[in-house]
Amino acid sequence: MLAKYASKPSESRGRQLDEGHSAHRSCFQRDRDRIIHSTAFRRLKHKTQVFVEHEGDHFRTRLTHSIEVAQVARTIARTLGLNEELTEAVALAHDLGHTPFGHTGEDALDECMQPFGGFDHNAQAIRIVTNLEQHYAEFDGLNLTWETLEGLAKHNGPVVGDIPYALSEANAAFDLELGTFASAEAQVAALADDIAYNNHDLDDGLRAGLFSAEDILHLPIVGRCFAEVDAKYPGLAAGRRRHEALRRVFGVMVEDVLVESKARLAASGADTAQDIRMLGRPVVQFSVGLWEKLNEIRAFLFDHMYRHETVKVMRVETAQVVRELFAAFMADPARLPDDWRAEGELAQARKISDYIAGMTDRYALQLHKKF
Repeated sequence: MLAKYASKPSESRGRQLDEGHSAHRSCFQRDRDRIIHSTAFRRLKHKTQVFVEHEGDHFRTRLTHSIEVAQVARTIARTLGLNEELTEAVALAHDLGHTPFGHTGEDALDECMQPFGGFDHNAQAIRIVTNLEQHYAEFDGLNLTWETLEGLAKHNGPVVGDIPYALSEANAAFDLELGTFASAEAQVAALADDIAYNNHDLDDGLRAGLFSAEDILHLPIVGRCFAEVDAKYPGLAAGRRRHEALRRVFGVMVEDVLVESKARLAASGADTAQDIRMLGRPVVQFSVGLWEKLNEIRAFLFDHMYRHETVKVMRVETAQVVRELFAAFMADPARLPDDWRAEGELAQARKISDYIAGMTDRYALQLHKKF
């Protein structure tokens, strides 16, 4: 049973190229399935979340992160009466545009691309699903519905100011109404992303030994959850203690989003999915109190994980890999496969950007070593 303001398949604005309807799957199911079967989605298994892919088999990658985001997003969407299939499609695809080496790779590629329009991973995700996936006989990309494309473009809010060229090109072909908010489903996907990475970065940081459980007991939410576990399971082994505490942290975040979002949706007066877009404010949010607590957790992670000396050293090395690959291809485009070459400096730079952005961590490292 969908809420009145949920996105309904029967009301979809359709695809850029009409394909008719499936007898067995909704249009949003088909979007979800196409994303899962895409080459870009498979490559996420060898792309950095925080740790470079080869540093350990138990750390999150972009693929496992995306699956965790989708799981959280579906739970929230179901409870709020929203469309689970659209929510899952946006959640699974939200990181398709990430470069090798995570945000470090993105920053390095953006630096290289400044003379040619820059680089943005959200815009690159749109470029992948509208152009770069080239497997279907009748169209480039995945020919996703307007609602899924909108969710990818605007899940973090309206896009204003300088619009990345990759998004601008897609928007010119299929107006995504960039100045409005996205559907409630896309907003759920964005909050699920926050929930997933705040929780699993604590887990990965503990597993990597960048900080200890005792180092995070002072943090809001976290300390209370560890105390609950210690009271109920005294003497629990470290790994089980960590897992039991962090699953409670997870639960606190999800419950807060549900309570706050139910109240916002009820107060919105929205009768349709389009009403949600036109409100001028998000309806799926953390409460102010929890948001402040999460900021304390993020500040700790920045100081003790993202800026940890071992992570910083790897970031310097991987940023150099991206910069030197870009320079090598620009200096000699013959190094590229034939179908990645283009006429003119601007077109060639953007082709190189697409090529590097699609690389996995290990392929980028192998190619750099080869060159």
